[in-house]
Amino acid sequence: MTVPDAHVLDRIVKAYDIRGLVSDELTSELCRALGVAFGRFVSDQDGTLPDGATASREVVIAHDMRDSSPELSGAFAEGVTSTGVDVVMAGLGSTDMLYFASGSLDLPGAMFTASHNPATYNGIKTCLAGAVPISLETGLAWIRDTAKAVLAGDGPEPAAVPGTTTTRDVLSEYAELLNSLVDLSQIRPLHVVVDAGNGMAGYTVPAVLGELPLAIDELFFELDGSFPNHEANPLDPKNLVDLQSEVKRVGADIGLAFDGDADRCFVIDEQGEPVSPSAVTALVAARELAKHPGATVLHNLITSRAVPEIIAERGGTAVRTRVGHSFIKAEMARTGAVFGGEHSAHYYFADFWRADTGMLAAMHVLAALGGQDRPLSELGAEYERYAASGEINSTVTDVPSVLGKIHAWGDERGATFDELDGLTVTLPDGRWANVRPSNTEPLLRLNAEAPTAAELAALRDELLEIIRG
Repeated sequence: MTVPDAHVLDRIVKAYDIRGLVSDELTSELCRALGVAFGRFVSDQDGTLPDGATASREVVIAHDMRDSSPELSGAFAEGVTSTGVDVVMAGLGSTDMLYFASGSLDLPGAMFTASHNPATYNGIKTCLAGAVPISLETGLAWIRDTAKAVLAGDGPEPAAVPGTTTTRDVLSEYAELLNSLVDLSQIRPLHVVVDAGNGMAGYTVPAVLGELPLAIDELFFELDGSFPNHEANPLDPKNLVDLQSEVKRVGADIGLAFDGDADRCFVIDEQGEPVSPSAVTALVAARELAKHPGATVLHNLITSRAVPEIIAERGGTAVRTRVGHSFIKAEMARTGAVFGGEHSAHYYFADFWRADTGMLAAMHVLAALGGQDRPLSELGAEYERYAASGEINSTVTDVPSVLGKIHAWGDERGATFDELDGLTVTLPDGRWANVRPSNTEPLLRLNAEAPTAAELAALRDELLEIIRG
């Protein structure tokens, strides 16, 4: 039985983006309806734009290398122009390239990508002018409901004069901006292995890094949305194995792994060992604070305790936030922060419209490494102070009961608690753990940290026994 279109929209419109199975959920017809709704929203014909946002009669659209992306983005563009709003088609691009286009052109934008999801998926990330994210609370719910009306035949009438469609290549402008933000021209020569995972980094890395003093070995640079080599999800350790092996085989100084839409970057040292996103956050924070003494830097609550310690030691103000790009970007705007980092390797820069860009973070790491003579393993060790578990997922049907048991466990040990995002338990000996329910699945996500690996193992095992019963 075919699921009604309205029910499909309820399922695939998430808190911060739209994501679903191609053909079964995300179709050309549905994308055309979403385009109509997006065009109406950004031109503020019926929807109410968030405070500070201005109406626009033009939007910019880009897409990744998935086979379905050109068709779906084209259908979306047809929907937008039917409302009288013009479209700038930027073509192939990474998500942070779309953010660049939105920021530099001062236009609302839509990026067609499912990021690190398997090939059977696609999705849409939307933003207002200046790369300001749109969430359910700030417009996605209205766009969803208007698209439902369009599919039911009750949508707005087409504009008397449809919008126009033009094309614009922004890759070279994007590369020029990034190279103006981090100067790599004077670093020592570095041997770099880059794993693009058959994703959009295979398109952007040559443009951004190709003229620099870097010898780049390319892994899986062919754009292929079927991901024939491994999933483009470097958060999963199994997808780093090829890069780790190649770094050691060729004796490279550093390895970089990007996800499918190239907005996240993971770093491997010369020994083939991962440099944690928390260490990268601390390293980039130190560099930004050198440029902006006393500035504010954000970190989400799952990053290592070393991050706020290093921010304070470098004279900055650390602000702890919830997990998620909408929270980070809103808090950056509120506090005037120069930089923000997450445990998931999303890195946000004030001089990049507060948007996340894995490429710019990678360039900061290359600049730090190439600006001194030590290997990355030694440089990175300055920013790694504690043992961390990484994210461990467990299927849980009664989340409140499990959280209550963890709270009781912590009470017995004199712990302190906070509920900024899930439940964070901090023990008197400095060990801490955060347990967060998934927004979309019956999962609890555990992240824990301790001064030593042995102390971490004990903490992890005790909490998993409670969580898994």
